[in-house]
Amino acid sequence: MKRIFDPIHHFIELHEHEARLLDTSVMQRLRRLRQLGLAYLAFPSAEHSRFGHALGALAMGTRVFDEIVRHGRDTFANDADIAYQRRLVRAALLLHDIGHGPFSHACEAVLGVLHEARTRALLQLPEMVDHLGELDVDPHDVLSLILGAHNGRYPVLSEIVSGPNLDADRMDYLQRDSYFTGVASGRYDADQLVASMRVIEHQGRSVLGIDARGVVALESFVLARYMMFASVYFHHTTRMFERILQDALRELWPDPRALDPIETFLDWDDSRVLNDLREHQSVASRALRERTRLYAVVAEFNAEHDLAHYERCEAALIAAYGAQNVWGDAQEQVLHRLPLGASEHHRTVLVQTSSGAIDAREASDLIAKLSGKAYWRKLFVVRANVDLAEARSLCRLTAAR
Repeated sequence: MKRIFDPIHHFIELHEHEARLLDTSVMQRLRRLRQLGLAYLAFPSAEHSRFGHALGALAMGTRVFDEIVRHGRDTFANDADIAYQRRLVRAALLLHDIGHGPFSHACEAVLGVLHEARTRALLQLPEMVDHLGELDVDPHDVLSLILGAHNGRYPVLSEIVSGPNLDADRMDYLQRDSYFTGVASGRYDADQLVASMRVIEHQGRSVLGIDARGVVALESFVLARYMMFASVYFHHTTRMFERILQDALRELWPDPRALDPIETFLDWDDSRVLNDLREHQSVASRALRERTRLYAVVAEFNAEHDLAHYERCEAALIAAYGAQNVWGDAQEQVLHRLPLGASEHHRTVLVQTSSGAIDAREASDLIAKLSGKAYWRKLFVVRANVDLAEARSLCRLTAAR
């Protein structure tokens, strides 16, 4: 048994073969990928890695699995089935982020290959096949869980690893990102939420849900996710430097297809990108090195009904300063999913009550009000070419009409 101390989950234990999987070059590379990309330029302590998050996801997912076994052993075939599924979910959680490139989503936007496709290729490497063989888990089952296949052999495990609502990925990164950024609003009642998780039979399928006593904890989880998107993930400084980074990456990788071979892709991490950009003297490269804010926010709109105001302000800025000096950043997130049955790919959380399983929105007015999309729209201008006070005044006047 190997014990690793973590600031969020304290001691995380791994068996011998799990520890050997952790020592592979594929996993060790995650130490050199920041979990939050360029967010450290806005939150200086946000230097934590995807490696730490992988361990945290394993810790959270194991707690969830053990809880559903404790309350629903009859949903498993036998003890051997429980042991296999436990090994499987732990392996998938350790490996769920291995396909990410430098600075994650900014990298995907430039290279045009999603991290899930990289994960598929990585799991086919002989080294990884051998280590999964030592763990006695099927690589195809591991991939199915990482991809969140709802129609695979283990749909509940898929929800734990990459589900739409209560996956261990989210359950760890909200706590971890909150801790390392110092943003307290990302915290939620993880202990109570885990303790309430159950396997619920619904319309002939097994799904991951919660006991009615966990509704308040679920509310805290949904609120934490909203707050972290508003405060951290869509922070204007982070978004600005992600745009600058994409320009720099296009200079660094003029032929995105050159990184398609998986061995070549593995050679890249955050440190190599930043080191290689030191040789470039473009505006974008220098801005990343020196934290030069090339853009400035002139207006923000965070409600659905603000769309018309956003479009009017964007048009007014472009008319005044030219499209080359204006950047509109529109982000949205589905904070809660559609009801079961409305969409196979967008499911909400089921709550087990004394009278049967109900939609979480029926169990909580708060969750009902938070369901649907949340919007974050920002308008930036190029600092060097635009009078900021004038641009902000123009937006205020336009929005007031």
